Amino acid sequence: MSIPHPNEAEISTIQTQLHEFQVEHRDLDLVISHLIDNPPPDDLLIRRLKKRKLLLKDRILQLEAMLVPDIPA
Repeated sequence: MSIPHPNEAEISTIQTQLHEFQVEHRDLDLVISHLIDNPPPDDLLIRRLKKRKLLLKDRILQLEAMLVPDIPA
């Protein structure tokens, strides 16, 4: 089952979301690194940030897949 290819307006929206998620993902990476390198780390906060980062990564991959046209086999 293939997902229909988005139109130009949808592509623009997806690209905007993708950029926002990528920026947030990068920022979370920096915050997590800072918290780990500068004790005392708040383990619960770090776990929550890492979980959010993984959710963002999954969403980024989904959005990127939506931008790639289906190639017939």
